[in-house]
Amino acid sequence: MDKQISHDLQFASADISVGHTPILHHVSLSFPQGQITVLLGPNGCGKTSLLQCLNGMSTVTSGSLTYQGRSLIDMPGRERARKIAFLPQVRSIIPSIPVHTLVEHGRFPYQGFSRRPNAEDRRLVDQAMKACGVLHYADCSVETLSGGMRQRVFLAMVLAQASPVIVLDEPTTYLDPKSQREIMDLAASLRDQGKTIIMVLHDLAQAARTADHLVVMSDTRKIAASGSREEILAGSAISDVFGVSMHKVAIDGEWHYLFF
Repeated sequence: MDKQISHDLQFASADISVGHTPILHHVSLSFPQGQITVLLGPNGCGKTSLLQCLNGMSTVTSGSLTYQGRSLIDMPGRERARKIAFLPQVRSIIPSIPVHTLVEHGRFPYQGFSRRPNAEDRRLVDQAMKACGVLHYADCSVETLSGGMRQRVFLAMVLAQASPVIVLDEPTTYLDPKSQREIMDLAASLRDQGKTIIMVLHDLAQAARTADHLVVMSDTRKIAASGSREEILAGSAISDVFGVSMHKVAIDGEWHYLFF
């Protein structure tokens, strides 16, 4: 069945560096189009460095990284941003600007030098804020919001970018359990609309519940396993890497995955 899945985004024998420091070697990995792929692995295994190749923060020094058969390495930044939207894990500077202004930044790849939003830009910005539950904060300064609400605003900015691929590095950081579930539901909704979603998560149960495709990285900075959720959960990669066992239980007619 996997042979029928389209893989528009692919690493092939890629060596990856951050600055002048080699991080990952000979990575070959595909992300299924129109599915949710979740990367799992211990801290320091290279998950973020791997994904940062998609926005140019990490460097592919050999091998290839392609999207729809074209090299991302040589693709101009604005064109890349129209194809891949990226929400990083850490944002050290919180801007003192209104929420709607920050979300409008997601439209920059489509705007001219003046960066003046048109009617379509404003429509997509409002749509993204509504989807993330921050529309009523549109005129509030971002720096006055709680950590969880800021996360929603940054996610709205990514949605406003209207890219077919969305990369979320630990998107549930700072969120309470209810808000985490809402963000995961939003990711599923975007997948159902045809978006390709790539996420880093640390919560194994959340990943097992959300992902269509799982990538497990080891503390030796290698791809321990990659495949459909069913394939990975049926195998030993999660147990080998994290030292836990999985238990599947039905609660109120819904399957849940427990790891301990």
